[in-house]
Parts: sequence; structure tokens; C-alpha cells
Amino acid sequence: MCGISTCLADPRHWGILLALIQIEQTLSHHHIVGFVSESSPFVHPYLLAAGSALELARSSAVSNAWEQPSSLPEMSVGGLTSHLVGQIHSVTATLDEPDRQNKLVGLLEHYELVGWRGAALGESTNTSIREAADFGARNVPSEMVEEAGLVLDGLARELPTKPGAAPVQPPWTNWMLTLDDFLVTRLMEITVHSDDLAFSVGMQTPSLPDEVVEPVTNLLVNLSVQRHGRTALIRALSRAERAPDSINGI
Repeated sequence: MCGISTCLADPRHWGILLALIQIEQTLSHHHIVGFVSESSPFVHPYLLAAGSALELARSSAVSNAWEQPSSLPEMSVGGLTSHLVGQIHSVTATLDEPDRQNKLVGLLEHYELVGWRGAALGESTNTSIREAADFGARNVPSEMVEEAGLVLDGLARELPTKPGAAPVQPPWTNWMLTLDDFLVTRLMEITVHSDDLAFSVGMQTPSLPDEVVEPVTNLLVNLSVQRHGRTALIRALSRAERAPDSINGI
């Protein structure tokens, strides 16, 4: 995400900057009239993370390596960038999706239900993700980023008006999440794939603020415990001599 001086100098960031200022003003107003008690605390982190992802996607290192293999198997740098930028479009698609009266599930249950977690590389749930990413990568890199920036400007205005506890329907699931939990899933996607993309093109991983990284870290720890158990996690973090081979959460 840009700094204040960079945002002021670049009109592409004005919409996001104004929205962030409005969020801060609204939160300050809350202390007087209790206005946004239900607004999601993950809106601000999401906007920061998504803005950072666009900055990374906009870099010449990414566009110059567009057709080269990425750090992810069977995915090009362009495909990975498309998937990363897709974490902006996926929020718009979810907010626009009609309520299908599906079951509301919690964050950890969501990850028990998703088909891609633990699936083999060649299984349809993963091949469909790569195909969608490759399809998006057919766009000119600068046009892809520019379009996503406009979508993010709209989200910066819309998301602060949505209650965090409100159920939302991701179009690709048969269950619902609260907006809070859904935004945490997007924070995780952006954080992990930003590292993937930066590593793929020899750049430093973007330094994201604590308000972005902490919910992602908490989620990944809980997913690791869900998959491997507490003992495996404790050993991995404290006892190298008997640490398990893997404690990956996803």
C-alpha cells in the first residue's frame, strides 16, 4: 500500500486514500454516537493488503516475467498475478451474490469444506483455479492492474458500510460466511500469494502491517492445529530435534 505522500502524488490512489480517511473519521465519530459498532474491523487491513498487492502486480519485474514459470507448480507469473489480483474481484463478486439461504459456517469449518485444501495438483479443484488464473493472465498486465484498482476504489467506499457480522455468499461455495471471516480469507490469500509472487520474480516480499499479518498468522496456526494437532505445532516451534516434517495449515 502506498504511503500518504505517494498516494497524494498518484491520482490512482486517491479513491482508496479518501476511503481510509473516511473510515478513520467514522471510527472517531463512533466514540460519540456509537455509529459503526457493527462495521468489520477487517476492512482497513483488507484495503491495505489489496493496495499492496496491486503495487506488487504493477512492478516491472512482474510484467517482464509474465510468461515465465512462477514459484507455484504449473502456474506462470502472469497466472499467479491474475490469481492475486483476483482477491479484489472475488470480494465484489461475493458482495453482489444473492443470498441463497445456505448454511452459515465458521472460519475453520470453511477450510474443512473447501475442495482445494490438501488436494493433489491434478485434481479438478486445483486445475480449475489454474485455468481461471491463466484466463485472466491473457489480459495486458497494466490493464489488469488498472481495472482491479478501479474495483478496489469501489470496495473502499462500499465495505465500510457493511456490518462485519452480516452473512455473505461466495459464489464458488455452497455455504455462507460472515463478512468478517470472508475478509480474513482474502487477507490470507493476499499475504501468501504476495510472497509467492515476489519470490517468483526475485523481489523482496512486501512488508505488510501487523493488522494484516496477525489475523493471517492466527488463521494459519489454527489451520495447522486442525490438521496436525497441538503437539506437532508445539514441537515444530520449540524442539527441532523432534519436530514433524510439516505443520502446514493449507
